[in-house]
Amino acid sequence: MSRERYSRQIALPGFGEKAQEQLMDSAVGILGVGGLGSPAAYYLAAAGVGHLILADYQRPDVTNLNRQILHWVEDIDQRSKPASAAWKLKRFNPEITIEVREEEVSSCNIGKVFEGVDVILDCLDSFAPRFILNEHSLSEGVPFVHAAVEGLHGQITDIEPGLTPCLRCLVPDMPPKKESFPILGAAAGVFGSLQAAEAVKLITGAGEPLLSKLLVGDLQYNSWETIDISRSRHCPACGRKK
Repeated sequence: MSRERYSRQIALPGFGEKAQEQLMDSAVGILGVGGLGSPAAYYLAAAGVGHLILADYQRPDVTNLNRQILHWVEDIDQRSKPASAAWKLKRFNPEITIEVREEEVSSCNIGKVFEGVDVILDCLDSFAPRFILNEHSLSEGVPFVHAAVEGLHGQITDIEPGLTPCLRCLVPDMPPKKESFPILGAAAGVFGSLQAAEAVKLITGAGEPLLSKLLVGDLQYNSWETIDISRSRHCPACGRKK
């Protein structure tokens, strides 16, 4: 491992070489390699996370280019999003391992796709696969970082089974799927970067993760709020009796 490459983060108070070694020994899954997944993957690669698993079944199209910064004009309809991202990330940081999963994640294959990971990032844009990820997290005890963006606003929280609310404590029923929605690329960049930071904190113990806290941000009006959240006894996924 190149100590010089990571020297600025090793110098952080409470971080040091131990945290850097923890990152190099860790594996992070990224579900969705688009607006959130692109900046998240970039900054996890930059931080020196030793093993990234990129999962997405889609190919880039021209409407993605305002926010999905790992995909370029030459990638449109030519390769999958994980393959497009991996090609660039391997050149950005050749010290790390990157695996490509060019498949739609389902309840049947999610365990195989993300086998052995320490954290999964929810970089999706719809709730059906998010609910699959939530069930996998609860059954396997794997924490994940949820984020969602639309327009110029977004939200993020860390979900750790048995400790924090699960996703369905917050969203118990399936919202209607939107075929498309407006978004400024910078909003996805902000919340994808926050996801990378949360994953680093969960892996290393450095800093205070967003456990049982929902961070909501509105970039249009520069408004930020951290909301305390709790488990729901009526949650259809992790609910418990009195």
